[in-house]
Amino acid sequence: MKIFTSVKELRAELETAEQSGIGFVPTMGALHAGHRSLVERARRENATVVVSVFVNPTQFNDKNDLRHYPRTPEADARLLERAGADFVLMPSVEEIYPEPDGRQFDFGQIDKVMEGATRPGHFNGVAQVVSRLFDIVRPARAYFGEKDFQQIAVVKAMVDQLSLPVEIVECEIVRGEDGLALSSRNTLLDAEHRAAAPQIYAALRAAAEKSQELTPEALKAWVTAEVERNPLLKVIYYQSVDARTMQEVAAWSDAEHIQGCIAVQAGDIRLIDNIRIR
Repeated sequence: MKIFTSVKELRAELETAEQSGIGFVPTMGALHAGHRSLVERARRENATVVVSVFVNPTQFNDKNDLRHYPRTPEADARLLERAGADFVLMPSVEEIYPEPDGRQFDFGQIDKVMEGATRPGHFNGVAQVVSRLFDIVRPARAYFGEKDFQQIAVVKAMVDQLSLPVEIVECEIVRGEDGLALSSRNTLLDAEHRAAAPQIYAALRAAAEKSQELTPEALKAWVTAEVERNPLLKVIYYQSVDARTMQEVAAWSDAEHIQGCIAVQAGDIRLIDNIRIR
């Protein structure tokens, strides 16, 4: 496995690789078993596997959050080597953005709800960095975890808009034994909030069953109350959405595939999760 900090040097290395055989996993580091599963899948499906480790400043609307985001480059490199990565890009901000990126994307309503409504500018920053990384790596396939369900919809919309020749591969959420979706932010939870956090997925699992008897609006109230039975957890939003458009449904017949998406404040840490409802 080779690690690069220079975009130019990685590009020179990739010039010799068959482009149709490049699989790419973009990450922000602080890697865990969820990331490892993405890299392992990319390894099974591609001749060359590239991983980026880059905490992207343009997708943080809270600079405090950016400052405290966990960074573990040595541990990340060990995990990636074991998972079978060929090349790892660990660039500086200046390498990714030699000039400030002023591009403004328009994704219609996909990025205006849920995470988009509560984190202004977040998805524009995601589109900036992912499009830049795609331009550097030029992969045939890129792998994303379904924990960031709305992010996948945004990335797919960006790929369509820019007519990029890359397949977006969605990968199942990896969970701990207690059901909590693996996230780099989990390491920032104190012991009390970490113990409370599995209640989020427990409520989502129950919600999938409850949807047989409740309307989407009633289910929203039920999930919020169920999660907040634990006083350490505060629901930022819960929505049952059309998985294609990210728009909230008023009736279960409104869409073929409906996903229940949630964001929860656990002390200082924001956690997200989702589950298929229909």
